[in-house]
Amino acid sequence: MAERTRETRERILSAACEVIAEVGFEKIRMRMVAEHAGVSTALLHYHFETREKLFTEAMKHSFAQTGTELERDADSVPASVILARILHSLLPTDPELRQDWRLWQELWVRALRDETARSFAVDLYDQLHTWVGQAMRRGIDSGEFAAFDVDATSTQLLVMCDGFGIRLMLGDPKVDLATAQSAIWGAVAPALGVPAVFPEI
Repeated sequence: MAERTRETRERILSAACEVIAEVGFEKIRMRMVAEHAGVSTALLHYHFETREKLFTEAMKHSFAQTGTELERDADSVPASVILARILHSLLPTDPELRQDWRLWQELWVRALRDETARSFAVDLYDQLHTWVGQAMRRGIDSGEFAAFDVDATSTQLLVMCDGFGIRLMLGDPKVDLATAQSAIWGAVAPALGVPAVFPEI
């Protein structure tokens, strides 16, 4: 029973991510998510009382899915590869990550007008900062990276990913994925003490 409940919840969250990314939070209705997930509206409300709660949980779900995938073999590959994978995942590099970016854009807009959304966005950034920092510290601990200011370098990487990510989402002809990854890696590589060439991931 618990497994079935978990699977239903996961299906609803995946559907919510898709619908929110497609139509935007302001236009979303619980019925739309229920239909997309193949569940009743009553069942959807059983799991998520409001669309605000659904949006928050969908963001958490999206974030967790990306992190779980990237950590699958973290103990058997170089720290630079893990960090490069994280950087790659922080840019809109495929349809799923473009969907994640649309969710983030919805969150940014809401955060400008809603204190709860703002606090949630700040908390998610703290989690991203921790995630990137842990990958960097892993490299320092293994001797692969030089000692450096992890907090400052994590912030630098995240800021650059946001900036390049927005331009990639806009289809800016002056920026492509290879250019973005190369520029971001080249900016942090000196602190890490590694070659400025983006690693094979």
